[in-house]
Amino acid sequence: MSFLDLVRATPVAVDYLLWPGDFNLDAYSHVEEVVLASGEGLEEVAKCGAGGTFFLCGEGGDERPVLYADSEGGAAVMAVGLEEMVRLLLAVPWWRDCVRLTEEESAEAAEQYLEDEPDLFADRDAAAAALGLEVPTVAEALARLREVAFGLGPSYVLLNAEEGNPYEPLFRP
Repeated sequence: MSFLDLVRATPVAVDYLLWPGDFNLDAYSHVEEVVLASGEGLEEVAKCGAGGTFFLCGEGGDERPVLYADSEGGAAVMAVGLEEMVRLLLAVPWWRDCVRLTEEESAEAAEQYLEDEPDLFADRDAAAAALGLEVPTVAEALARLREVAFGLGPSYVLLNAEEGNPYEPLFRP
C-alpha cells in the first residue's frame, strides 16, 4: 500500500489534513495549465481552499518532490515525498504564514490557530499516531522546509504553460 493510499484509508488523518492542514485529497485541476521548466511530469495530488495545488514532480511514487503552487503565481518545493509533506503539515499547518520560515512567524501563526482550534494538537497527535509518524518540532520542520525550498526548489521551476512565465518563489531568505 502506498503512503497516499494509507492516508486516504485513515479518516482521522484525512480530517486533519483537510483542516487545519488545508490539504484536500479530492484533487481537481489547478487554476491554469502549468508545466515544469525541466519538462518533467506533474501529478496533482491535493488542493487547498484558496485554489492552490500540491503536485508530485517527475516519475515514480509517493517519494517524489512535492511542489505547491498557489492561485496567485507563487510556487515552492515543499517536501521530498508525501510522507515528508504530511509530517510538515502535522508540525506547521500554518506554513503559509511563515514566508521567511522563522520560528517567530510560526509562533504567531500557531497562537491564532489555537484560538480557533483548541484541540489542534490532540487532533494532530491522533492523525500522526494513526499513520505511524513522528511529528517533527517546529524548528525541525521549518529547517527542512528551508532546506528543500532553497536547495531542491531551483531544480523545479513551475511555468505558466500558455505564457511561459515562471511562478514566483513563495519563501524569502
